[in-house]
Amino acid sequence: MASNIKRIGVLTSGGDAPGMNAAVRAVVRACIYYDIEVFGIYKGYDGLINGNIEQLFVRSVSNILSRGGTFLLSARSQEFRTKAGRKKAFENFKSHNLDALVVVGGDGSFTGADIFSQEFDVPVIGVPGTIDNDLAGTDFTIGFDTACNTAREAIDKIRDTASSHERLFFVEVMGRDTGFIAVNSAIGGGAVAMIVPEHNWTLEKLIRRLQKGASNQKASNIVVVAEGCQLGNAYDIAGQVKERLDYFDIRVTVLGHLQRGGSPTTMDRVLASRLGVAAVEGLKQGQSKVMVGIINNQIAYTNIHEAVKTEKRLDSEEFRVAKILSI
Repeated sequence: MASNIKRIGVLTSGGDAPGMNAAVRAVVRACIYYDIEVFGIYKGYDGLINGNIEQLFVRSVSNILSRGGTFLLSARSQEFRTKAGRKKAFENFKSHNLDALVVVGGDGSFTGADIFSQEFDVPVIGVPGTIDNDLAGTDFTIGFDTACNTAREAIDKIRDTASSHERLFFVEVMGRDTGFIAVNSAIGGGAVAMIVPEHNWTLEKLIRRLQKGASNQKASNIVVVAEGCQLGNAYDIAGQVKERLDYFDIRVTVLGHLQRGGSPTTMDRVLASRLGVAAVEGLKQGQSKVMVGIINNQIAYTNIHEAVKTEKRLDSEEFRVAKILSI
C-alpha cells in the first residue's frame, strides 16, 4: 500500500562503517528524485533528542561517496534508552514535520528504532551499516567487505615479515560476537587457522594444526583470532602456545579500529547505494519496522526485530575450505 510520505529524516547510529556515507547519499538523492524532502539528523539519536537536524539537498551529499566514516556523525545515546529521551526525540521529530525515519546502523540502533516506532507509530526502515555482518535478512552488511579487505591487506603485509623471520603471528580482528571478518580475512590471507566465537576451538587442536605446519616446513604461520573467541584474546592464546611450542618465534598484532576506517570498496558503495534507494522506496510503498537487505542479489525487507534477534550463522563450507588450504 502506498504511503503519503513527504518528509524523511535520516541518521547514522552506533559504530561507524565504511559505506555509511554512500547510504546517506543514496537516501538523500532518492528522496529528491521522488520529490520528498529529506533532513539529516546529526550525531544519531542524540541529534534527534537535541534537535540537531537540517534539511539536505543534492549538493549536500556531493563528494562523500568515497569517504569512510559518516558525515552525519554517530553516537551511542544513553538518553534514547529512556522513555523520556525517546519522547523528547519524538517531539523534535514532529516539530520538523517529519513523516518517517531511515536509520543506518547495526543491531543496537535497530533495537532503538523498533521501540521508537512502536511507541509513537513512526514509520521506520533500517539500513544495515555494520562491519560485523551479523544481521539476518541480508547476505552482507555495509562496511563488511571493506573491513575484510583492510584486515586481509594487513595480513598480507604481516606475512612478508613472518616469512622473512620464520615467525608465528597471531592477528586479532574485530568480532566480539561473530567471526565473519575473521573467516573471510583468514581465507583471503592464507592463514593456517582462524579462531572465532562460534566454534569451540581448543588449544590442543590449535597446537596440532601448528605442529602439522611445522612438519610440512611452513616458512610462516598466521593465526587469525576474532576478539571475542572463547580461548581468549590474541595475547592470551599466543602465551599459551608459547608455553607448549617454545621453538616458535611468536608475535601478536591487534588491528582494532583500523578496520572501521578507510574508503569503502566498490562492493560496499554499490550495496549502500542500492539499500539507500530501497529504504526510500520501501517507505513510499508503506513499509515500516523493517530492515532492507539484499538476499541472492535481490532487495528484501525483513521485520526489524527478527533481523536483530535471529542468529546469523557462519557458512560451514568456508571452514571446510579453510581446513583444506591450511596444509
